[in-house]
Amino acid sequence: MKYPHTKANLILFLTALIWGLAFVAQRAGMENIGPFAFNGIRFALGSLSLLPLLWFRREQKPTSSKNTLYTGGIISGLFLFAGSSFQQVGMVYTTAGNGGFITSLYVILVPVLGLFWHHKVKKQAWMGALLALIGLYLLTSHGKVTLALGDLLVLVSAFFFAAHVLVIGNYAPRTNILKLSVFQFVMSSVLSMLVSFFVESTTWENIRLAAVPILYGGIMSVGVAYTLQVFGQRHTPAAHAAIILSFESLFAAVGGILILHEPLTIQIAFGGILMLSGAILSQIEGIRWPVRKQV
Repeated sequence: MKYPHTKANLILFLTALIWGLAFVAQRAGMENIGPFAFNGIRFALGSLSLLPLLWFRREQKPTSSKNTLYTGGIISGLFLFAGSSFQQVGMVYTTAGNGGFITSLYVILVPVLGLFWHHKVKKQAWMGALLALIGLYLLTSHGKVTLALGDLLVLVSAFFFAAHVLVIGNYAPRTNILKLSVFQFVMSSVLSMLVSFFVESTTWENIRLAAVPILYGGIMSVGVAYTLQVFGQRHTPAAHAAIILSFESLFAAVGGILILHEPLTIQIAFGGILMLSGAILSQIEGIRWPVRKQV
């Protein structure tokens, strides 16, 4: 595997780690603030956290047209807002196990939806995604999956997250990735705060009590992780990236064990082994992933 691909994979694994640990922050934050206000503030913080880097790495000459940036930012921002909103609201009505498993369906949905973009996906990718999906099921579901209201909302979010992965994979090689990140975060923040204004009642005391989860969710989960995703996907196709990013559930389980002192069972351990097997299968020598050329 060439160096750029190895570096991209490591970046995506770090992204999965940050997102996995963010589940702890998200659950804590929901105790004091509504889901739309939480998303609105954390995406605003994510946008602000990138401004110094955006200024430092400002370009002398534009690498793409403004239309490409605006189009990519609007589309990715809409999918990010929709996915985050459905997931955050759904988690109010379902268990963490069900939510984690159903969200992880985007691992399978990415190559399925990618077919509409004429992406070619090798059979090893499907097999690897299937193993990863089974592993995620064992890690998060504890053998019980029911499609209640919360489950249905999270299922809808999985479709939007899969579409978001594909959109980023399409626009990241063709525009300024930092500007694209800031654009989609601002859009998601504005839409979330607009919805929160009409359906939620948020006070400064609510925000103060949820300050630590919001800061982690904004600076680390949004500002750092989503930007790392954009960097990583410049050299990794969407279906491959989805498998690596699915490791966030594994890291969430590890975070639960270390931080929340949740028990480590044989089922969880076996699920982790299956996930690793799926990732390894997707990278077996001889598999040629379809990488888009940069323009």
